[in-house]
Amino acid sequence: MLSIVVPTYREAENIHPLVQRIRAALDPLGGYEIVFVDDNSNDGTEARVDEVRQAGAPVRLIVRKHERGLSSAVMRGFREARGDLLLCMDADMSHPPEAIPMMLRALEQNNADLVVGSRYVPGGEVEKGWGAYRWLNSLVALWLARPLSRVRDSGAGFFLVPRRIFEQGDNLNPIGYKTLLEISVKCPCRNVVEVPIQFADRKFGESKLSLREQILYLLHLKRLYDYRFPRATFVTQYCAIGLTAALLNLLVLALLRAAGCPFGLADALAIAAGVSWSFWPNRWLTFDLMEQHPAGPQYLHYLGRTAVGLIINWLVATGLVNHVGGFGGHEFLAAMAGIAAGGLFNFLLLVGKFCRPAVLPGK
Repeated sequence: MLSIVVPTYREAENIHPLVQRIRAALDPLGGYEIVFVDDNSNDGTEARVDEVRQAGAPVRLIVRKHERGLSSAVMRGFREARGDLLLCMDADMSHPPEAIPMMLRALEQNNADLVVGSRYVPGGEVEKGWGAYRWLNSLVALWLARPLSRVRDSGAGFFLVPRRIFEQGDNLNPIGYKTLLEISVKCPCRNVVEVPIQFADRKFGESKLSLREQILYLLHLKRLYDYRFPRATFVTQYCAIGLTAALLNLLVLALLRAAGCPFGLADALAIAAGVSWSFWPNRWLTFDLMEQHPAGPQYLHYLGRTAVGLIINWLVATGLVNHVGGFGGHEFLAAMAGIAAGGLFNFLLLVGKFCRPAVLPGK
């Protein structure tokens, strides 16, 4: 049996035409259901679904009162669906229901783990009328996800996956609207088939693609990179944040020296500014503890973990300026040497030979 899961939010106008097109494509085949998952739209969606049900369509409606989000709606629909084949599509008719039989054949003929209705394979296209911004947004999103997934159109919302593959997913918890990307990364989708579709612009309602959704996509990517490449992403994040802290350190040092502050004191205050800044993005990104424990104890623990490196930083910088000829007139080179020495020590201490983050409180 095929379960077609359609997440909705204020898509009442699309219910009748979408169901009509699905029925025209699938009634000759039989053995399917349509599961609408609505985020409490209060726009008449429930009445429209009742109308098509009374007209004989095999539809169900799940109304979520306390949750929001396209991906979580798809997850809810997949988990409550009755079929052994799960298909996701948008309610705005951007995905052609007429392509569903082709996707079913592709799944069967190729013994596929995942079938994607794709805009970016030969024969696939986007309806005329997309502006430059939408094209750029789509291509950048796909480029950012390229290392994660073998799917060429990893941003697609039109895909078919067997339940047995979906249920093997490792801690599926997507945010935003890229459900396919989550499934292609965390489910054992070894055999992926992409079939060409014509992606159409919506005819009714309004697009839900907002700045908030784009930010959620970036956060989703961050989660998936952490999942797929945990060591590399940890090192990259830690070093990138360390670089910003080093730049802040040098900026504060320059300002304090310009104000007449002695080098030793100025460097100590600059180091304090740099480490204080680095705590916040490390807490949120690298160590992923932002919502688990109070910031105050974590900050003190972070200072304790980095204290030796901070002392090395200050001792190297002040030692070079005060005791090594030639550095007295090149204080910033001395400060950079201190930052490099202290940063390397802390990196080795926190990362260790296994490239693992430090065990902060509650980790």
